[in-house]
Amino acid sequence: MERNVGKVDQAVRYILAIVLIVIAAILQGAWLWLLLPAIILGFTAAVSWCGLYRLIGVNTCKFDRKE
Repeated sequence: MERNVGKVDQAVRYILAIVLIVIAAILQGAWLWLLLPAIILGFTAAVSWCGLYRLIGVNTCKFDRKE
């Protein structure tokens, strides 16, 4: 898997995941569905790879390729 999520994008995903988890914990009930996008955001941030970015050709990860 080639990385396509940069450091800033990764930090934003972690922050959004935490915010969604907190909202779901505070509001409970019907708001528990917010845990699914939180898990997805946290996972994509942890592995620095996003399938949606791959499909649309976006890459926010800056790195030097030795070719």
